[in-house]
Amino acid sequence: MTYLNIERLNQIDPKMFQAQKPYPWINPEGLLTDEGYQRLQETLPDVSLFERRFDAQRKYGQKSHDRYTLEWRTNPPVAPPWKEFVAELEGRTYRAFVESLLETSAFSFNFHLHYTPNGCSVSPHCDAKRKLGSHIFYFSTEKDWDVSWGGETVILDDHGRFNSDSAPNFEDFEDAIDSRALGNRSLLFTRKKNSWHGVREIRCPDGALRKVFIVEFIHRSLASRARYFLLGRHAAGY
Repeated sequence: MTYLNIERLNQIDPKMFQAQKPYPWINPEGLLTDEGYQRLQETLPDVSLFERRFDAQRKYGQKSHDRYTLEWRTNPPVAPPWKEFVAELEGRTYRAFVESLLETSAFSFNFHLHYTPNGCSVSPHCDAKRKLGSHIFYFSTEKDWDVSWGGETVILDDHGRFNSDSAPNFEDFEDAIDSRALGNRSLLFTRKKNSWHGVREIRCPDGALRKVFIVEFIHRSLASRARYFLLGRHAAGY
């Protein structure tokens, strides 16, 4: 079983990615094979395995990013396809793909699943400076999700007006691009001073959940690499 669609990965031009406005981002379809995506979608972990994260205080007065989350820092009790998928992401092919887009190899991966229920949102923000970028894989499909419920990651352009250490609202941005977030789609973007993004409040029936798997690219400084060399582990990603 192969999960990554190597042909589609090779079709993405790093120069075009870096030239994208308002910051480097892409929202491709089919980066996973059809069979692999279906296998992962059918074996998504039950929400009972997730940690509840609601009403968490954020810096700069930003609203809480409420969701259920399953971290990959320990060996999670998930179905074999998910462990196979993560192993493939940790392989040389995917890493080389990310290195070509980020134009660096000084990073490591963090993995986590997020399930988001009705009434929750992700307020506009720029990611922490330790993140070089993120790759969001969407796992809501037409069978279990209606586009009218929302759930799209929104690319926001402030035209340089806001400090990243602030808390603007969606309506404060002049330009907003909704990503496509249904089916075998993903969103990959780099962290910049102006890499504003978020998810508007979800309006779905009770019991429905927005489901995403996120790969974070965490910058590794000389100090953190020395820590790994001496102690065999990295500091927590966030």
